[in-house]
Amino acid sequence: MDQITSTSNPNIKHVRRLLVDRRYRQKQQAYVVEGSRWLSELKDYPSCQKQILVTQSWLDSTDNQRILNSLDRGVTLVSDKVMTHISKAITPPGVLAELRFSECSLPPTPTLLLILDGITNPGNLGSIIRSASAAGVDGILLAPGCVDVYNPKVVQGTMGAILRLPLITASWQEIRRLTDGMEIWLATMEAVLPYSDVKWQK
Repeated sequence: MDQITSTSNPNIKHVRRLLVDRRYRQKQQAYVVEGSRWLSELKDYPSCQKQILVTQSWLDSTDNQRILNSLDRGVTLVSDKVMTHISKAITPPGVLAELRFSECSLPPTPTLLLILDGITNPGNLGSIIRSASAAGVDGILLAPGCVDVYNPKVVQGTMGAILRLPLITASWQEIRRLTDGMEIWLATMEAVLPYSDVKWQK
């Protein structure tokens, strides 16, 4: 297998730009994930996979080869130097994948949606997406002012939930349309009613 050793390689520049440039991610409708755990998640989502880049040291592991064998996608070998150049991690994990934007859509009649307003911290948004997925939310509506859902720190914080949950960036007008007929609750620090007292099953 040929190995990419130059950081000037067009594909390497492309991947690096996906990691740092929001507009480029939107144009390409693609984003990047890093780490072996992500590859384990991807076996259930073959349609979102675009390419996988690995180092030889990562590929030498039998466990990692088993993960790759479960995926229907070719692999590009890169040098440690190149992986360090494109990775956003302090210690590059030796593997990353380029994925297509989520193709998940809301159910025809959602019963529980989460509307986010002005969430600007990437780590917080990632945690919220992960928690919402665990709570059985049908989808998340991101109002204007929220950080890019495909920001690498957001993606990392979701721990795979970004693959399973419809995430829709929408205007307030669109949000009103999507939630028409639904009961809406507002979460504030000043509220007197605890969330645990609300009958969310409605």
